[in-house]
Amino acid sequence: MQLTAVRPRVPERDLVAAEQAAAALLTALGLDVGSESMRETPARMVRAYADLLSPRPFRPTTFPNDEGYDELVLARDIPIRSVCEHHLLPFVGVAHVGYLPGERILGLSKLARVVELFAHGPQVQERLTKQIADWLSDQLSPKGVGVVIQAEHLCMTLRGVQATGASTVTSTLLGTLREDARSRAEFLALTQPR
Repeated sequence: MQLTAVRPRVPERDLVAAEQAAAALLTALGLDVGSESMRETPARMVRAYADLLSPRPFRPTTFPNDEGYDELVLARDIPIRSVCEHHLLPFVGVAHVGYLPGERILGLSKLARVVELFAHGPQVQERLTKQIADWLSDQLSPKGVGVVIQAEHLCMTLRGVQATGASTVTSTLLGTLREDARSRAEFLALTQPR
């Protein structure tokens, strides 16, 4: 069974207008975008944000669980980068994504692709964690799903409170990983920093 390709909705973009707006913003902040070193900065800003806000499509590949594997499948330390929807500053960290298989198993690289899919675009970490878990639950019908995200939010560390080194941890546990204390403890123990 092949799941259908995931084609994220990418709104239409006007990169020329975005570049003009970036130049106007930088100029309004007192920066000289006419100088040799900053002449291309508005275009680079636009390309950087376009990249951060544009998820790549992918085809989720599943396989029959012929062996009846019923233990935890966990991908740890999946790099994550997203943009805080409140300040449009990046947050970066890692996601730990696991599931207890049912009748199908997911290609391992697809766990990272699901993280990437939902991380692109303006986000809050709590919603991101839940979206990943819900997608896996809906698409695989596993016995349980767990997602833990640990991230540093630049909106918190570079501005405002300037809590350098602070990280935020969120989790979503579904099915057996939520309901069974031993399964929950195993998942959470395996997602602790090494």
